[in-house]
Amino acid sequence: MSAKKTTPIPAAKLALYDTLLASKPSIERKGATIPYTSANGKMFTYLSPSGDLRLRLPDEERVAFMKRYRTDPVVQHGVVMKDWVAVPASLFARIAELRPYLEKSRTYAMRLGSKSAAGGRARRTAARAPARRSRSSR
Repeated sequence: MSAKKTTPIPAAKLALYDTLLASKPSIERKGATIPYTSANGKMFTYLSPSGDLRLRLPDEERVAFMKRYRTDPVVQHGVVMKDWVAVPASLFARIAELRPYLEKSRTYAMRLGSKSAAGGRARRTAARAPARRSRSSR
């Protein structure tokens, strides 16, 4: 019997995230310990272990978002995560104001393309490589 995975995220933050996602029924919450959403295999939102909401936005939206809400790009393990912004706690609590950014985030993830498409191209390229001739055929 396997142990049930638990999350370090505070219950109140999980409830806010679920409320936000419930406002867009077509978006499915994934992840047992770190909740996230994805489209075409690309994550577009997630909750950090401390329960902070992160959004993936295109350049122009990200810059405007950071200016309007006085927030920063996401830094994880000392590296700036391209495309991601930290959502201030005050905004996270205002679901109606946050909802349009959720949709912008999903739309951006959809534009990024399918995660499996790149892998498929690599496999097809490898499959086209010429076969080696064995010594016995000489």
